[in-house]
Amino acid sequence: MFDEEFDGPVRWGTRWIGNSTSAYRYGNHNPGDDKLDWLSPSAVTVADGVATFTARPGSRTLENGKRSWTTGLLTTEGSAEGFMVHVGDYLETRVKLPSAAGAWPALWTWYNGTNEIDSFEYHPDNPDLLELTNGLRRVAFSYRDAAVVRPGDWVEVGVHYGEDCNDWYVDGVKVFSDNAGTGSGWAAYLILNLSVEAGRYHQPPAGPTPFTFSADYVRVWR
Repeated sequence: MFDEEFDGPVRWGTRWIGNSTSAYRYGNHNPGDDKLDWLSPSAVTVADGVATFTARPGSRTLENGKRSWTTGLLTTEGSAEGFMVHVGDYLETRVKLPSAAGAWPALWTWYNGTNEIDSFEYHPDNPDLLELTNGLRRVAFSYRDAAVVRPGDWVEVGVHYGEDCNDWYVDGVKVFSDNAGTGSGWAAYLILNLSVEAGRYHQPPAGPTPFTFSADYVRVWR
């Protein structure tokens, strides 16, 4: 149903929006969620079939007084296609995990202030751990495997959205079933992004050096 291979320039406006999301309190930044992010489409580039998200120190000051970091986000919310995942869909991505302190990449869903299912979140201060979360039902699982989840390595992560149970897969192997599901009628937009941790829960950036996160594809089967 949805196949983003990043084999050409980002289709801004048509498939993706990169300057705002309703998941962020102020649209393009969200300091209340422990994020230093300030969104800019220029922070997402594509080359050789890979999308690269680059975070670098910004010039703005956030509402909490901290310095912003300019970074990238892709969401289907507000785009012409307006693609949404639904109950029964299977979503998969292949990503290269970052190694820099402060990096916080994720693939997740959002709609109307809720409907969040995190395919994954990652923090390099837990180098062998992926966070897999059903935000609707408040069920979370920490998948730890140093042979598969490592900074600088590629990993394939997928989730099947079920009415009564969501199933997560890492490199094609099922690693977690939440036995909670999404409920009936669930649907949500996609968000793929690189956030910058402000330091409340995980390490903030160690210095001003920019860092990156990469994605090979995002695919949805129905």
